[in-house]
Amino acid sequence: MSDGARHKSETKTKVLVLHGPNLNLLGRREPAIYGSESLEQIDAALREAALGRGATLRIVQSNHEGALIDALHDALDWADGALLNPGAYTHTSIALRDAIAAVGLPVVEIHLTNIASREPFRRRSLVAAVCIGTVAGFGARSYLLALAGLLDHLAEGRSKREGKPQ
Repeated sequence: MSDGARHKSETKTKVLVLHGPNLNLLGRREPAIYGSESLEQIDAALREAALGRGATLRIVQSNHEGALIDALHDALDWADGALLNPGAYTHTSIALRDAIAAVGLPVVEIHLTNIASREPFRRRSLVAAVCIGTVAGFGARSYLLALAGLLDHLAEGRSKREGKPQ
């Protein structure tokens, strides 16, 4: 690999995508609420969108809170930012909230549905306050909107650090 190619690959934006509990059942789980797209379809669309923006993704799905936290901790050493659909942990996990705050990476919270219009117990997000933004209510498209927002945020930060006009 040439020095130029190596430098370019090293400067690609790297994004962790975290899918929380039960998201592995998308497409089969309550499609009237969560849509008919599978997690594999969502991941494929994300990969394509990331490639078009010169970014790379590492995608993790887990039904276990600790595995999501471990992935966030690991991301501290390699990622520029993260997308997170915490699933039901949105409303229950102080540990996940604390992990986001601890790593200090820009994180965008994602929800397929508009949690503000759901059952009262789903309306409060424990992680929102430590995320740079939340995209919710657009079904599978929420992921693509969140990726675009995160990549724009990271590019703006790089431009400011490098003193380039935006």
